[in-house]
Amino acid sequence: MAKIGFIGLGNMGLPMAQNLLKAGHEVTGFDVSPAAPSKLAEAGGKTAKEIGDAAAGMDVVVTMLPAGQHVRDVYLGNGGVFARAKPGAVFIDCSTIDVETARAVIGEASKKGFLMLDAPVSGGVGGAQGGTLTFMVGGSDAAFAKAQPILEKMGKTIVHAGAAGAGQAAKICNNMILGISMIAVSEAFVLAEKLGLDKQKLFDISSKSSGQCWSMTTYCPVPGPVPTSPANRDYAAGFTAAMMLKDLKLSQEAAKAAGASTPLGANASALYQKYADSGEAGKDFSGIINYLRGS
Repeated sequence: MAKIGFIGLGNMGLPMAQNLLKAGHEVTGFDVSPAAPSKLAEAGGKTAKEIGDAAAGMDVVVTMLPAGQHVRDVYLGNGGVFARAKPGAVFIDCSTIDVETARAVIGEASKKGFLMLDAPVSGGVGGAQGGTLTFMVGGSDAAFAKAQPILEKMGKTIVHAGAAGAGQAAKICNNMILGISMIAVSEAFVLAEKLGLDKQKLFDISSKSSGQCWSMTTYCPVPGPVPTSPANRDYAAGFTAAMMLKDLKLSQEAAKAAGASTPLGANASALYQKYADSGEAGKDFSGIINYLRGS
C-alpha cells in the first residue's frame, strides 16, 4: 500500500481521501481549515500541520485546490510539495484550473525529475463519496501508469486524455457542454409552463427523443421527473452555480487564447454570472431555471 499525501480536504477532497483510506492506503492530509484534517483523522488518517509535511516521504501526493494560483503556490512555493517530496514521488492534481497553469506546473515537475498529472474530475460530491468519479487525465504515459491504481480507488472511469493539460482541456470542454445544455433544458421547461404543457409529459417525450441529454434525464431541473435531481431538494447543491461559473470562465479564457469561437459558451457564462450575482451562487447550478423564470 502507498503512503499518500492529500492536500485540499474540502467537499470533494475529503471523501476522496477517505476512499483511499478504505482501500488500505496510508493517507496524511492537509487543509487550511483545521476541521477537515480532523475528519480525516476520525476515519483513520493522519494530519499534517504544513503543506510540506503532507508531501515529505510520500509515494504519491494528491491535490484538490480551488484555482490555478493555489496549485502554483502549493507545488512551487517555499517549503511546498516540490521542495519536500522524496525522489520518485508521483503528483496528481485533481483541481479544475486553467490549462496554462497545469502545463507550467507539470513542466516544473518534469525538470525536477518528478512524474505529475493533471486529473480534474466529474461526478460531484456524490461521485466523490461513492468512489464513482470520472477522471480526465493529462500527462505522460509513465505518470499515468503509476497513478492509475490510485485513481481507480477514487473513481469509476479513468481516461488518459493526452499530454500535460489535456485533462483540464477535457474538463472545461465537458462542463461548457453541461452549462449550455442545462440552460437549454431549463428554457424548454419554462416555455412548456407558459404554454400549459405538463412537465412530466415534456420529460416523457424529450427524454426518449432528440431532446435527450444528461441535463434532462439525470439532472432534470424541475421537481418530479428525476427523483434524485437537486430540483427535488430545493436545489441543494451537488455542483454549485459558483463552480459552474468558474468552469465556464475557464472555458472562455481558453477559447480566447486558442482563437476558438464559442458564442453559446460565452452566453452561458454571462447567464450564470447573473444567476450567481442574484444571490444564488451557493445553490445547485440547475437552479438557473428559477432565474430564467424571472428574467
